[in-house]
Amino acid sequence: MLLDDLKLLLSSPINPMIKTDGRYRLASVLVIIYGKEPIVIMTEKPKHMKFHAGEISFPGGKLDVGDSDLLQTALRETSEEIGLEITKDQVIGQLEPVVTLNSGFLILPFVSVIDEIPSLAANSEVEKIFHITLEPFLKTMANDQNPSHNIIQEMYTFEYHNQIVWGASARILRQIQNLLKHWDSFKKSSSRLNIHGCT
Repeated sequence: MLLDDLKLLLSSPINPMIKTDGRYRLASVLVIIYGKEPIVIMTEKPKHMKFHAGEISFPGGKLDVGDSDLLQTALRETSEEIGLEITKDQVIGQLEPVVTLNSGFLILPFVSVIDEIPSLAANSEVEKIFHITLEPFLKTMANDQNPSHNIIQEMYTFEYHNQIVWGASARILRQIQNLLKHWDSFKKSSSRLNIHGCT
């Protein structure tokens, strides 16, 4: 999968506000994919945090009073958490909102696909920054077998260096995987049409 293909695949209209019925608090994350391989950036939360302690997730956080919308939230939190400044025009699309199992957030994921990134620096909300090669990572997907995780909807897991990604982050990755599957099917169909058209 080339970076240009991913840009095309993950591009979508951006609507940085979503309605909630009051059951969930609003939050957003930024899915950052970069490089020729390509690579996705994820973070590990410190184990002392109130919510999602020790979990692997995307940079992001809750909508603050000073944020104009959820896109600003995602960009601000990314800058604060990993020291990466992404501009609004570098955000190419968004995915479907997902809810968290135990903290009551409705999360809107935005997507930025860029050629390269500078060195990153974690703040106190981040234990580690991971640079994960995307395609082999997506191939580790499995159904989440933990019965306590299947309360709200279908749950999945992904694995990186013996660490498990689950919950809302896994459902975001599942959306990307589904888009890649459709893209692969489209390319195969186009290839067959081209072959038949040449004979």
